[in-house]
Amino acid sequence: RIALDAIELGACSIVNIKPGRVGGYLEARRIHDACVAREVAVWCGGMLETGIGRAANVALAALDGFTLPGDISGADRFWQRDIVVDPIVMRDGEVTVPSTPGLGFDLDMDFLDAITTATNTA
Repeated sequence: RIALDAIELGACSIVNIKPGRVGGYLEARRIHDACVAREVAVWCGGMLETGIGRAANVALAALDGFTLPGDISGADRFWQRDIVVDPIVMRDGEVTVPSTPGLGFDLDMDFLDAITTATNTA
């Protein structure tokens, strides 16, 4: 609702949508749709996500309303090793949007098991 209030007050001409900050991807999509309906430019902001969140951000940023460059980068910018197989890589300033269903990655279960410190099976 804050983004809509800012738009309606004329307080912004661009909205940075950070899914982790606005309550998730459904809310991020709602904000995107509201901005598109009001002809307000949007871009996707990240929050140091692992490959899982980064892939979801890539999918979100592929929506037509995202017309400004976002801050989605390759995983190697923040992580020595990511928890997904074939993490997102930036090439010539671009990341590739997967063309298959889903988010386009597999978890690196061996690495995830190696770095897990506790589990709850209840």
